Amino acid sequence: MLRKPGGDRKMVEILSLVLHHDEQAVLCAVEMALEAGVPTKTHVLNLLHRLVDGTPTDQPDVTPPSSLVLKKEPEANVARYDGLRGGTRHAS
Repeated sequence: MLRKPGGDRKMVEILSLVLHHDEQAVLCAVEMALEAGVPTKTHVLNLLHRLVDGTPTDQPDVTPPSSLVLKKEPEANVARYDGLRGGTRHAS
């Protein structure tokens, strides 16, 4: 998280969860998020709430069929939206 811009802030937000939740539950949720390879605040919160509510936190193994695998990654191209606006740029 610290390698990404704003990661330090997100890390502090995750650590501050101990102010509202049990420290051990937060630590467990963080460890589970790291094991899943998804160390985001949203995922940690999701896991934390599942732990508190008693909802199962284990994820089923899902192997998507090969027909659902991307053959070409999508590209962000905002130039086409300028064309929809008529190509004239206005000061905002």
